[in-house]
Amino acid sequence: MVDGVQTREPEAPPASRRARKHHSLRRRLLLLLLLPLSLTGVLAMVDAYRDARTTANEISDRVLSGSALAIAERVIVGADGVLEVDVPYVALEMLTSSAQDRVFYRVEGPDGAFITGYEKLPVPAEDFNETIGNRARFSDASFRGDAIRVATMDGAVSTGKRSIPYRVVVAETTNARQKLARDILIRTAIRQALLVGIAAIIVWIGVTRALRPLQRLEEAIGRRSMDDLRPIEHAVPSEVEQLVVSINGFMQRLGGALGALRNFTGNASHQLRTPLTVIRTQLELTRRAQSNEDASAALQVADGAVTHAERALTQLLLLARVDEASADRLSEATFDLGELAQTTTASYLAKARERNVDLGYDPPSGQVVITGDAMLLGELLRNLIENVIAYAGEDVQATVRVGKRGESAFLEVEDDGVGLDPDKRTRALERFVRFSSDHQAGAGLGLSIVAEIAALFGARLSLDAGGRGEGLLARVVFPKKGTDLSSEVTGTTSPEAIIRQTHN
Repeated sequence: MVDGVQTREPEAPPASRRARKHHSLRRRLLLLLLLPLSLTGVLAMVDAYRDARTTANEISDRVLSGSALAIAERVIVGADGVLEVDVPYVALEMLTSSAQDRVFYRVEGPDGAFITGYEKLPVPAEDFNETIGNRARFSDASFRGDAIRVATMDGAVSTGKRSIPYRVVVAETTNARQKLARDILIRTAIRQALLVGIAAIIVWIGVTRALRPLQRLEEAIGRRSMDDLRPIEHAVPSEVEQLVVSINGFMQRLGGALGALRNFTGNASHQLRTPLTVIRTQLELTRRAQSNEDASAALQVADGAVTHAERALTQLLLLARVDEASADRLSEATFDLGELAQTTTASYLAKARERNVDLGYDPPSGQVVITGDAMLLGELLRNLIENVIAYAGEDVQATVRVGKRGESAFLEVEDDGVGLDPDKRTRALERFVRFSSDHQAGAGLGLSIVAEIAALFGARLSLDAGGRGEGLLARVVFPKKGTDLSSEVTGTTSPEAIIRQTHN
């Protein structure tokens, strides 16, 4: 709050608007492959270091044991019965190294009596073990602030009457051992680094070659124009095959949407240009009219053009909706086809009465439940009814029926009007095809809309002559899939079951 005014912290941008980091697939693969390899190399280095220390100790311990043995061999009993030792120079010379290690020794007799050497050199607190003979025991200790490696060897000399035990202790600092372990470790590390480096190069080359099909796919897509929405038919690894299938499906849906947009704009331009011109002309005539009768006549013509444009625009929007549904946007729900047909038929009774069309509905003996888009199926029926009202003529009878034949549901509209010649029935399903010279009769889209909606549901649309050889019978047969077959309903009903809703 600043100066009594409450302030609000700026909201963080949503996740979808934040900058997204681009991850390299090559970098990720290299990381996943080389990271375990590097960890394995580190573990191998730890093991190699332990082996290096073991090897260095084994080599140095042999020399240390030899030095202790050389001193032990010079232990004798003097004339006065006291132990004497003449430490040979070679026993200490063999322990010298380039690491400048220092060497210490101590010889003691029974009960730890000091004989020669370094008196304060630490000696393991053990009893004499004469059975060990020439075998040395090793231990680690510290002397004068330095770490040392100690070799202890027990023995005994005989005077002829008895044996006198002794102990030889030889120690050296560990510089040489550490240097040898480091040298072994460094050589091993160099070999490991070379192996990891070679493996990294091999992995890089392998990943690059493995990703080459994706690069070719990227180049092939990049060379396409913005209007080229053909399916991708490029050889790709099986791991990305589903991705290509998804892209192809998306481009197909996008192509359908763009095609629907192009059809809508082209059809709208084609169908609305004439009525708009008529409206503009009639408005101009109204403005120049010398009498109310002339103005009224012009306005009546303009009103008819507006009605025609409104109907054409409605049908064009419906066609766009059908095209959109064909691009995998079709919603499906379960509903009663008979109830939909009855409601739709009732809504056209007044309009049919104006054209002297006796419109009725023939109900089934039970429910006819199907799965589909109720809005589109309602439009299908509305276009069939409007086609009858507009083109069947006056003083005709039209009937809407719903039922089942076998396991398939059907919807049909039959009239006894002027009908269509057999050679015109196929063309009547095309867009913008009209067989009437009356410009206000329609846009020629009604039956084409019916055909396209029926195709969406996999239904079969047929145009035939009426039952008595007159008029037209438009029948839509829906497939077995999505049809409720629980109720046994036939496609015909008795005369007593017919509900007629006429202008009488």
